[in-house]
Amino acid sequence: MELVLSSCFLVVVQLLGLSTGAVIDWPTEDGKEVWDYVTVRKDAHMFWWLYYATSPCKNYSELPLVMWLQGGPGGSSTGFGNFEEIGPLDSALKPRRTTWLQSASLLFVDNPVGTGFSYVNRSDAYAKDLATVVSDMMVLLKTFFDSHKEFQTIPFYIFSESYGGKMAAGIGPELHKAIQQGTIRCNFAGVALGDSWISPVDSVLSWGPYLYSMSLLDDQGLTEVVQVAEQVRDAVNQGLYKEATQLWGKAEMVIEQNADGVNFYNILTKSPPMSEMKSSLELTQSYLVRLCQRHVGHLQQDTLSQLMNGPIRKKLKIIPEDCFWGGQATNVFLNMEKDFMKPVISIVDELLEAGVNVTVYNGQLDLIVDTIGQEAWMRKLKWPELHKFSQLKWKALYSNSTSSETSAFVKSYKNLTFYWILRAGHMVPSDQGDMALKMMRMVTQQE
Repeated sequence: MELVLSSCFLVVVQLLGLSTGAVIDWPTEDGKEVWDYVTVRKDAHMFWWLYYATSPCKNYSELPLVMWLQGGPGGSSTGFGNFEEIGPLDSALKPRRTTWLQSASLLFVDNPVGTGFSYVNRSDAYAKDLATVVSDMMVLLKTFFDSHKEFQTIPFYIFSESYGGKMAAGIGPELHKAIQQGTIRCNFAGVALGDSWISPVDSVLSWGPYLYSMSLLDDQGLTEVVQVAEQVRDAVNQGLYKEATQLWGKAEMVIEQNADGVNFYNILTKSPPMSEMKSSLELTQSYLVRLCQRHVGHLQQDTLSQLMNGPIRKKLKIIPEDCFWGGQATNVFLNMEKDFMKPVISIVDELLEAGVNVTVYNGQLDLIVDTIGQEAWMRKLKWPELHKFSQLKWKALYSNSTSSETSAFVKSYKNLTFYWILRAGHMVPSDQGDMALKMMRMVTQQE
């Protein structure tokens, strides 16, 4: 089932309390919205929501299609990415000045299954590893491009954030192969990995030095954080990924105790303290649930949850009665526990070798996936051109032509690009909307 409405019309409809079930016939596809479910496996149903580009100068057919993948795992693209970062409206249903919709059509997907409005009918249908996440997405993308042939030739980019970057990296090679084999018709143009969980251990190992350099740890605190980070590294090196996930949680606890509750998503702000922590190495599942609330809960805050389960749910009309936005998020997170700390550097190498455009971007103030950690895993790439990329000098970027304030730095060689986004935390488009929009235009070759 699909409904078609313009964003502006929807705001008016919602304010007037009118039904949104009508299909409006617009002169062009610009401003159109469609959404639907795809059953990607037995008892596993994935929700997607598409906005056609609304550029004042170009038809949607002249602009790229961007799919946005949220983190967590368990964070909702159709909710957080849409209403808090890059969609046409903010969570107050007011127009967003820096929406990416002015330069691209936007496809938000709630994945893995169980995220956002996606849902499973049985507890054993949740994804437990990246391979399942990828195979589910292949089903969705084939269904989408088969039924929306107008997008088959339009450049298609996967942009992502946090754990979404790990998923995007995994999806990339499989999509590339599917296109070569002719099973999916799509003009795949590249992936953009934003503050991405590509090599979790490199992030954890860099937390101490980063916080110390920012005067958020003293010598003793640095020693404690480094010690637990090395325990995480040892667990990963031994392939003990479940234990590594638990130790990752312990490392966060040590940081919270030493850095007075520093916010893992922007070090210049502070997080509310988590409830009493267990200090032992044996971390219970209830502790993992609290970790889920830290890393997924912030993506479904009360106001956003009320919006999605209220006016948006009413608008969409196809959400099952027993499915609530974000209701299965904790289960999504817990089921990925053994996969959470696995690195995917080799998959990024695979993308680069295949000639796929790979963009990495990171917020300067992010802790959970800090820039130091991103640079560390990139140095481990086996891509033959890496040394040439590394030897280049970066270039300063400004959010607009009239500004003299540096907003970012960029370095690019062949099909690898890195953006250092200044004054941004984990959610780059939320913190630096103008620069994020400019970056997207550069990645999609519009600037």
